[in-house]
Amino acid sequence: MKKLFTKAAVVAAAVCLMVTAPLMAQAKDNLSGTLEIFSWWAGDEGPALEALIKQFNEQYPDVTVENAAVTGGSGINARAVLKTRMLGGNPPNSFQVHAGQELIGTWVKSDRMEDLTWLFEEQGWMDAFPSDLINLIGTDKGIWSVPVNVHRSNVIWFVPANLEKWGVTVPADWNEFLAIAPKLQAKGIVPLALATNWTVNHLWESVALASMGPDKWDALWRGELAWTSPEVIQAWELFGKVLQYTNADASSLSWQQATDMVVDGRAAFNVMGDWAAGYMNTTLKLAPGTGFGWAASPGTDGIFMFLADSFGLPVGVENRDTSVAWLKLVGSREGSDIFNPLKGSISPRLDTDLSLYNAYSKSAAGDWGKNRIVGSLAHGVTANEGFMSDFASVMEMYLKSRNAEQAAKACNAIAVKNGIAKK
Repeated sequence: MKKLFTKAAVVAAAVCLMVTAPLMAQAKDNLSGTLEIFSWWAGDEGPALEALIKQFNEQYPDVTVENAAVTGGSGINARAVLKTRMLGGNPPNSFQVHAGQELIGTWVKSDRMEDLTWLFEEQGWMDAFPSDLINLIGTDKGIWSVPVNVHRSNVIWFVPANLEKWGVTVPADWNEFLAIAPKLQAKGIVPLALATNWTVNHLWESVALASMGPDKWDALWRGELAWTSPEVIQAWELFGKVLQYTNADASSLSWQQATDMVVDGRAAFNVMGDWAAGYMNTTLKLAPGTGFGWAASPGTDGIFMFLADSFGLPVGVENRDTSVAWLKLVGSREGSDIFNPLKGSISPRLDTDLSLYNAYSKSAAGDWGKNRIVGSLAHGVTANEGFMSDFASVMEMYLKSRNAEQAAKACNAIAVKNGIAKK
């Protein structure tokens, strides 16, 4: 389990900073050299990152920025490439990572990331970001990344005009979905569009959250609820019922193609993170509220399952000053408000200018401020990379067997293996 980043730790880190300040190079106005930004934001997710890089280039025209994006939804391919580079002693200047255990349980644990407490203190970020978010990206030994956004995982997307045409409404829970799904199928409509395998994991967490509720969901990750409990088995059983109403060609589609199925009327719904809003608004030029609609995924109204993208500073990077300058832009209000309106996400800062955001983002920001907040499994908040990788294998097994009890037992085994549950 991650430990909370305490005020005492901030003081200790500040003392350490005074002693080691000469070793901590600050970004200079006359920076030059190369800055390599490693991420999985390519294609339809690229415009937001490109806008941030453009702003950096305007501030530091003598720096050559290399946009080293590796395609692949949710960073599956990028993480594999990053692992090779980090272990090979060739880290990028800064890399995108899901805030939480994806970074802490992997690269912080192996002492390959710099503590950024001094940067948070210098930039006033201890007050600019919510304390709960700082706790998530920190341990009792430091703060390890700079958040650039907040995404919501548990969102169901639809086209309002299509639902009206088909005579259906957005299901409030999964039982309602299961009741209307056969009616949609009878019209030749796919009830729920699904894509490649990571999107199956993404769907599972929304179904499991609805089935178990937020308290028991959180208890799973604290090791207080057994993965073999009836609640977990029931979640797998409900998930199996939902899968009956998805498209047979899911494994061959990207998440954008699954979204396209909803947009062009081949499918009624899609459960996806709110990067889908960025895709539909920025790429497809659809207006939020009319061109596309949204709601909390069935059974999760009042709950915000979140993830946050962030950038860290690997130990031993070349041109360290350029990396620090990049992190300063990423964490700034200016950078946040350049990036997030295009990405479909909301700013993690408390002082964001909501007038720059569209109707969806304003809605999400409102929910972020009042909903119950829980972490995403599929996007690295609640579990380390080892568990995430093993869970993907469990899902592959489940998709073949559809055996809920077997899947629950397998999850228990990988939870023990990866330090999430006790033997």
